[in-house]
Amino acid sequence: MKKRIVQNTHEERAVPAGRRIVLDLRAGGDAIPGILLLPREAPAPGVLLLHGYSSRKEHMAQGVGQVLQAHGIATLAIDLPLHGTRSDPLQAQAARNPLALVGLWRQALRECRLALRYLGARAEVDAGCIGIAGYSLGSFLAVMTAADDDAVRAVVLAAGGDLPAHTPLAGIARMAADPLRAVRKLDGRPLLMVHGRYDRTVKPEQAKRLFEAAQEPKELKWWNAGHILPAEAIAYAGEWLKERMGKGPHPA
Repeated sequence: MKKRIVQNTHEERAVPAGRRIVLDLRAGGDAIPGILLLPREAPAPGVLLLHGYSSRKEHMAQGVGQVLQAHGIATLAIDLPLHGTRSDPLQAQAARNPLALVGLWRQALRECRLALRYLGARAEVDAGCIGIAGYSLGSFLAVMTAADDDAVRAVVLAAGGDLPAHTPLAGIARMAADPLRAVRKLDGRPLLMVHGRYDRTVKPEQAKRLFEAAQEPKELKWWNAGHILPAEAIAYAGEWLKERMGKGPHPA
């Protein structure tokens, strides 16, 4: 039986495109801080936003979240373990142990699944119209989460890709997280990847490898940028999601 999700609201206020709610949610584990942006019209499509390494929920909410809210799409941005309001230098130091990292990865996946369930349970959100978008580290979590949750109808991966091909711990890492296996499990759900041609963190060949493993419909959009993508990429992703997250049947 799924555990009941408990919400604690810290702040709620009106914003130009609707409402902004700062909250945390839990279902027996750690509290997960989040920012929920709701458009005026309801029920609206909903998208879970996952930030990159060393980032936080505010960056996703203020970027792609506001773009999507203006398009009539609700978003929930969460702080991943050891990020944002959950940062803990002592715990971060301990997490350098490979076993601890695997544990944190699994915790993050559980929390992403919980956040998706919470988003779909909101009365203001259309539970049949849910998507997920992740940047860098968040893109790895996004594709892994979507692979195991058929409720996710569209996926956006920004500055994401496959694992590096040749690293000392590549085999161990792929046992815990295999983006290639995950992207194949999307089973034809729409996928957009936006990537910088000069990205040295998640290299272009990693993005190409993941894209080639995915089924249609899919799109890989390149930008003349490094790991930090321009505002135009966010706007492009917002328009792409708007087209695929409308009410009713989802276009390919």
